[in-house]
Amino acid sequence: MTQAAAQIRWTIHDLEVLPQSEGTRYEIIDGELFVTRSPHRRHQQAAGRVFAALDTWSAETGLGEAIPAPGIVVSDADSVIPDVAWVSTERLAMIEDDAGHLTDFPELVVEVLSPGPSNIRRDREAKLKLYSIRGVQEYWICDRFTRQVEVYRRQAAQLVLSATLFGQDALTSPLLPGFSCRVEHLFGR
Repeated sequence: MTQAAAQIRWTIHDLEVLPQSEGTRYEIIDGELFVTRSPHRRHQQAAGRVFAALDTWSAETGLGEAIPAPGIVVSDADSVIPDVAWVSTERLAMIEDDAGHLTDFPELVVEVLSPGPSNIRRDREAKLKLYSIRGVQEYWICDRFTRQVEVYRRQAAQLVLSATLFGQDALTSPLLPGFSCRVEHLFGR
């Protein structure tokens, strides 16, 4: 990488001039641009199952909302689109703008891993760091290849790995009283 390339910092305003296509997703984390294509259908199915489980629980309890692929724009240098988010009713009223974007992070963020070192680095390192710095209470990383879920929970001022769950394990959360979903359900057959 050249010295000039290392100094480029992307902002949300730069996204306005990039080519827009339905299958391309742009995210900026600490000024670094990440470009991804539309994920594999199994990725989408896993994200859909996570959303469905959270949405069903939310409808039953009325405590918040599950949101698929929300746009979260928190600064000029940080704009992400996680696979799924869950936000309490109270917090949603504080962080949703008129365009339906979130201007701060919800309590729970979920990412489904896509293959490739840059995708994995983005979710396991860059996004984990961003979510930790920005006050996310819980972060789930769903790995459809190993069929596991890593649960990161806030301890003091950062997100730390709290559990790695497999097949028959129940995914629960102190944020979601009474919520329970077997990990194998998220990944289908």
